[in-house]
Amino acid sequence: MNKLNLPAISAKLKKESGKVWIFDIIRKKFVVLTPEEWVRQHFIGYLITELDYPRSLFRVESGLQFNKVSKRSDILVYDREGKPWMLVECKSPTIRLNQKAFNQVSVYNMSIGARFVAVTNGMVHYCCEANQSDSAINFLTSFPKFS
Repeated sequence: MNKLNLPAISAKLKKESGKVWIFDIIRKKFVVLTPEEWVRQHFIGYLITELDYPRSLFRVESGLQFNKVSKRSDILVYDREGKPWMLVECKSPTIRLNQKAFNQVSVYNMSIGARFVAVTNGMVHYCCEANQSDSAINFLTSFPKFS
């Protein structure tokens, strides 16, 4: 897999049935290693090791409903009161982050209501603070530490 613009992780990998699998420390199981999964696992590692996000407050690939359509969010982190703190959309490193990616995470956040929304392809990362009362988006220069 490609080197990313994120701190390295010590990933547990295995090869089985002609596929490479990576151990997801949040879901506590091996999942097929795709470019997007590589980004997701590195970004989870970054949030935990660099920004002190508690591992117990993560949900990965959790289901949500928007306009009666089932969707899946990549990473959702809750605050200590159980409210959505940050919603992260992960893309493959070969995908350019464009308005479509921001629209996707914004639509998901209409159902979730996280304080922060982020988009990453492992090379470029964006984080915004979402104001639910007036739908304003404030781009941040860095990711917030968990407090």
